[in-house]
Amino acid sequence: MADIRSSTIQIHGHDVTYRRGGRGEVVVLIHGLAGSSRTWREIMPTLADSYDVIAPDLLGHGESAKPVGDYSLGAFASGLRDLLGALDVPSATIVGQSFGGGVAMQLAYQHPELCDRLVLIASGGLGREVSWLLRLVTLPGVEHLMPLVFPRVAADRGEDLNRFLARRGVHLPHVAEMWRAYASLAGVENRAAFIRTIRGVVEPRGQVVSALDRLYLAAHLPTLIVWGDADDIIPVSHAHAAHAAIPGSRLVILDGVGHFPHLQAPDALLEALTDFLATTPAAGSSAA
Repeated sequence: MADIRSSTIQIHGHDVTYRRGGRGEVVVLIHGLAGSSRTWREIMPTLADSYDVIAPDLLGHGESAKPVGDYSLGAFASGLRDLLGALDVPSATIVGQSFGGGVAMQLAYQHPELCDRLVLIASGGLGREVSWLLRLVTLPGVEHLMPLVFPRVAADRGEDLNRFLARRGVHLPHVAEMWRAYASLAGVENRAAFIRTIRGVVEPRGQVVSALDRLYLAAHLPTLIVWGDADDIIPVSHAHAAHAAIPGSRLVILDGVGHFPHLQAPDALLEALTDFLATTPAAGSSAA
């Protein structure tokens, strides 16, 4: 199995951490809100047996810097462009999960020449509906309550519990992932970056950014949409809407799977992803 290594590069004066492994065509994996490149741990080693896989920690997340600045989808897309340039990657298949799907679509829109294929996994940016919890944290003044809701001691105890259960053979990867997201918000800089990021895409009434009116521009781009039919964060109806809006796109619905297919059904996701990569040609330059 391919070796996955963590590295840090400085871009515009800010540290950007990424994991990379394998050789061949480049596949970029983009995590969701309050997540990190660690979220891909179940699929990245196998995928890296056949591809050059890069999974960054977006600014404000994971081990990357958390500057005061622009946390819009456009800024994240520009950051990925700069990272690929710094790594001398001319183009790649772009895979995004949840918020990362919104970033992936924004990158395809701003910099189509960088995108060989597009893979959307339980993606944001495809409709208004989103879980009440994410809408709740966008309310005015919530940031002042977050130190009470996300105390450091609770985050530490949760990590201890996860390790305790793992040692006894109890594996709940999606629960562990949600807890890691919770635990990350115990840090002051993380909370500030999270609030700036989520308020750019969600409001109390739902998602405020939609790519549906521009998805026809991706008709030339081989696109795979993967969703769990039990997703309680972003409804599976968004998958069907995106599939209808992108002519020629491929849709895979996973039975009984929630918002984290890469953790809850990694084998099924890998099967869909590797088949898609093997049976579709890279789009090539499409800036026009």
